[in-house]
Amino acid sequence: MARNKLSETKIKTIAKPGIYGDGDGLYIRAQKGGSKNWVFIWRRGDERNEVGLGGYGQGTAPVSLALAREKADAIRLQLARGEDPRADRRPLQPKTFKDCMDGLLDTRKGDWRNAKHKAQWEMTLNDYAKPLHDMPIADIVIGDVKDCLMVHWSERPETANRLRSRIQAVIDYGIAHEWRTAGNPARWKGLLEKVMPAREKLSRGHHKALAYKSAPAAVAKLRKSKGVSARMVEFLILNGNRTGEVRGAVWPEFDLEAKLWTIPKERMKKFREHRVPLTDRAVEILKEMLSRSAGDLVFEGDKQGAAISETMMTKALRAASADKTITLHGMRSTFRDWAGDCTDHAREVIEGALAHIEGDATEQAYRRSDALEKRRTLMTDWAAYLGS
Repeated sequence: MARNKLSETKIKTIAKPGIYGDGDGLYIRAQKGGSKNWVFIWRRGDERNEVGLGGYGQGTAPVSLALAREKADAIRLQLARGEDPRADRRPLQPKTFKDCMDGLLDTRKGDWRNAKHKAQWEMTLNDYAKPLHDMPIADIVIGDVKDCLMVHWSERPETANRLRSRIQAVIDYGIAHEWRTAGNPARWKGLLEKVMPAREKLSRGHHKALAYKSAPAAVAKLRKSKGVSARMVEFLILNGNRTGEVRGAVWPEFDLEAKLWTIPKERMKKFREHRVPLTDRAVEILKEMLSRSAGDLVFEGDKQGAAISETMMTKALRAASADKTITLHGMRSTFRDWAGDCTDHAREVIEGALAHIEGDATEQAYRRSDALEKRRTLMTDWAAYLGS
């Protein structure tokens, strides 16, 4: 039988449902909804056998014509040896969510916009989707996904929505590899939207903040704790940082003698390098972490090389406060309210401490200095207030 009867152009023009042969057992099956899937079909006596080779131009792992032919060649070689191609397709153990997660992250390693984008995907799936990790991908149901999302749904709706989208991508990866035959329980439209509470839309900056009058008491409780999470949260409060900046901090970014932390642009929200003047208390925390450090990561979890999760940091913050609804990001608002209400520091200095970019493009072009020493005075006053 002739081979290579199909072409990419011909496949794209197929509109009528049916099965179309490329030759010697390789076929593409066009479904009524427009999707197309590769299959390899062979006979042994009167028995018809079929294995799927993946979807064409769909899902997270689309199979091109060239790749389908490569898979078909491998099956023909197995058949020539008297082997059963289906044996390799039956894993000894069912693929878990984590198996699919690791496979998806590896497949996407060349697609990340930057290191921060990659870190966000990895953190979300490793930390927030952890309840799904050990579950067989074929057995996950909508209730499992809902339970995973509800932890963050009301408090961090944007984070929860990203988590849902990334869980959906992992399960799609499992479906594309035929490790799951059911639909995707993480799909929002027509599925999760029917069983989840309405999503809150938070306007920018509306993260629940601690009243600045309560900040010194909270910091005093954090200092009584010996946990690394408490040190991280205190360090974050002292510097007015975003959570990711602290979680991803590594020792090469710090000059302890100069009391300076230089965060590279790749780790900043606005993709601009940010210099942080360190107070005496901030340096104390760093020296404490350095004494127990085993790698480049400043605030390391129990597992070497792994950052402490945002969830653990939030728990440490709320344990130190009577208000159990406050958020890590809200502590930046706490600092901003204190600086605006209780000090005479210039607005641009305060905004600079929060790494906010002030002024229009022309003003930014002429304003090259980052007012480091003025910000150092501001942060020293803040540290003194927190210690009061």
